[in-house]
Amino acid sequence: MISIIVPMYNEKGNVNRLLGELRDVLGKCEYEIIIVDDGSYDGTFEELKKAASDWSILKVVRFNRNFGQTSAFAVGIKVSQGDTIVTMDGDLENDPHDIPHLLRLLDDGYDLVSGWRKNRWHGKWFTRKLPSLVANSIISAISGVRLHDYGCTLKAYRRSIIADVSLYGEMHRFIPAYVKRNGARIIETEVNHRPRTYGKSKYGLGRTFRVILDMLFLVYMTRYMNTPIHFFGGLGFSTLTLGFLAGIISIVLKVMGIRSFVETPLPVISTLFIIVGIQLIVIGILAEIIMRTYYESQQRTPYKIRETVNLYLPTK
Repeated sequence: MISIIVPMYNEKGNVNRLLGELRDVLGKCEYEIIIVDDGSYDGTFEELKKAASDWSILKVVRFNRNFGQTSAFAVGIKVSQGDTIVTMDGDLENDPHDIPHLLRLLDDGYDLVSGWRKNRWHGKWFTRKLPSLVANSIISAISGVRLHDYGCTLKAYRRSIIADVSLYGEMHRFIPAYVKRNGARIIETEVNHRPRTYGKSKYGLGRTFRVILDMLFLVYMTRYMNTPIHFFGGLGFSTLTLGFLAGIISIVLKVMGIRSFVETPLPVISTLFIIVGIQLIVIGILAEIIMRTYYESQQRTPYKIRETVNLYLPTK
């Protein structure tokens, strides 16, 4: 059975076309479609509810407010029943006709098939293509999983390799790095990218900063989770080195008669900023770990569901 998981946020105009394309592509396959309405306010849920009223394989989860794509994928995976899970965007930029190709690659023995929107930024080399290349290269180097397009939502998974992955923040894009640690076989394949015809993009600069912070946490989780002293010790030694360098420079300036210790605030300001920055990063990592422990030990989730359609969720 195939579970198609689609998060939607203010995509009213795309609902019926997406459902029609999925119906045509999947044909006689045994499948279910799980759409998570991530706090839409443009009538998206009403369209979904109408479509689900006479189509039982369409299951709808509605959030109280906008919790983000990662939470939408987390609940979609949790309630899905398929042995194969396919995730995709609800804005029609991902082409449902690529799904059969992804499924064939899973049949060839791969555990995760990731889409690559190779021609996405054609004609926008400096403004979009180059930043994308740099970002994906950095993530690939950090995670050890070489992909050209970490941001592509269109992916196919074997349930066995994703069911136990806990998703928070913006971590859905880093799933390949997590499952690789468990020995998953991963392949990337070119997929079609279509320009948006309805609505507007939900991606902005603020999201970029959140992704960078989650990437820092990914480094900790994949490299230092079992040896935290290596991580914190490395930061400590770096801080000490910078402190010593600042002190040496201050002494040199004093000996050469250029500046006395009290005539320039630069050494103090530099040291202060470095220490505060490191403290903030460490606090963020510790807070992330505490949050995960809280949610998982208490069996809580970082989202709240308002209602469902064609889907029963146990209270506990």
